[in-house]
Amino acid sequence: MNMLEVVNLRKRFGSNEVLKGIDFTLGHGEVLSIIGSSGGGKSTLLRCLNFLELADEGEIYVDGTCVFDASRDKNGVTPEAQKSFGLVFQQFNLFPQYNVLENLTLAPHLLDKTRPMEEIEKEAWALLETVGLTDKAKSYPCEISGGQQQRVAIARALMLSPSILCFDEPTSALDPELTGEVLRVIKSLKSGDRTMIIVTHEMAFARQVSDKVMFIADGLIEEMGTPEEVFDHPKSEKLKAFLHNDEL
Repeated sequence: MNMLEVVNLRKRFGSNEVLKGIDFTLGHGEVLSIIGSSGGGKSTLLRCLNFLELADEGEIYVDGTCVFDASRDKNGVTPEAQKSFGLVFQQFNLFPQYNVLENLTLAPHLLDKTRPMEEIEKEAWALLETVGLTDKAKSYPCEISGGQQQRVAIARALMLSPSILCFDEPTSALDPELTGEVLRVIKSLKSGDRTMIIVTHEMAFARQVSDKVMFIADGLIEEMGTPEEVFDHPKSEKLKAFLHNDEL
């Protein structure tokens, strides 16, 4: 059984159809990188998967369960469905008034106030160790670098144990020297039981970390396959042009 199945996902903004029928599957523990030019629909797809936007048509299944059906969920999805996905944003979106540890513990505490704070903090400390930031637990976002803030954002997303962890261009707001540290953390998260979707402009990283690569153009999946198939043997003229431009 697939971890994720997306069926005929469509999204319009007024008369502009941004997603024109997206279909794909992703297995347990697989990493999918989504590439393509700006405006092609990559971030809109990610936002629809995380229910920040509701698709106009289509269905989303997680581990065999339908978590979204556009014909049924026009007014929103259940909290259980929302927990299926975690999203790491481009701009970190940390709460500036809370320190690093508090940024991690806030959402789990608000979602389940019966859960002991000691238990939540223990999990937060473990994740801070995973991303290499235990020494910054009491620091505030303004006191740490952009790369460190993004690593905190990754740990915060993991606090809710999502079935699928999504990244929306996680290095686009970083200086080149900080990009490497974030990509190393994401690469370290790849394991047999963590399914991830990464929208990225980092082609070398996508090649290294991905099990599958999806190229989106004009609201459609133009091509999808292994990194070798997509990068070394592209079939679509649009993909060939995109990769050529990226090399220039």
